[in-house]
Amino acid sequence: MVTPDIGVGLRKLVYFVASTLDGFIAAPDGSFDFLPLQPDVAPYLVAEWPQTLPTFAHDQLGVASPPRGRFDTVLMGRGTYEPGLKIGVTSPYAHLKQYVFSRSLPPADHPDVEVVTGDPAAFARELKTRPGADIWLCGGGQLAGQLLDEVDELVVKLNPVVVGSGIPLVERGFSPDRFTLTSARPFDSGVVVLRYAR
Repeated sequence: MVTPDIGVGLRKLVYFVASTLDGFIAAPDGSFDFLPLQPDVAPYLVAEWPQTLPTFAHDQLGVASPPRGRFDTVLMGRGTYEPGLKIGVTSPYAHLKQYVFSRSLPPADHPDVEVVTGDPAAFARELKTRPGADIWLCGGGQLAGQLLDEVDELVVKLNPVVVGSGIPLVERGFSPDRFTLTSARPFDSGVVVLRYAR
């Protein structure tokens, strides 16, 4: 298990997300149930990335509470936060400090998270200078596009499915940005976890 590297240098912003082969992280309506957690991938996530699993699923997946790992903070766009709200989950990652970027969510109505209305890139740069563990960028594509220049590591759970359209991994204009592959972990289900560094 990865342990947090608190207080040594700058914190890293890690974009950890599931994607299709053609680069989509959600359907056009924001749903992502077509990318289910595969049974052979679940034990790996529990062991290596337990903090990226929703708090409400910890008991079911056998995740220690609170889970240890490299993150103490999660960043989400409104579109990523919204599906949980629809099923009554107002604090999807209660084990982390949660920031939701939105100009329309009333902060008083969402006391379990901190609503950020300002520039995401400036916020992330400032957040990385504060003491703490690494920061998880949960999604979505629009927020990832605004934060891509601040992303230090990209971890993609690549699923063996093509969907044709939806919410892209990164939503921004054409602007090539190269990352270096550091590891690839294939699973029998066809999922491959790819890790890239800037």
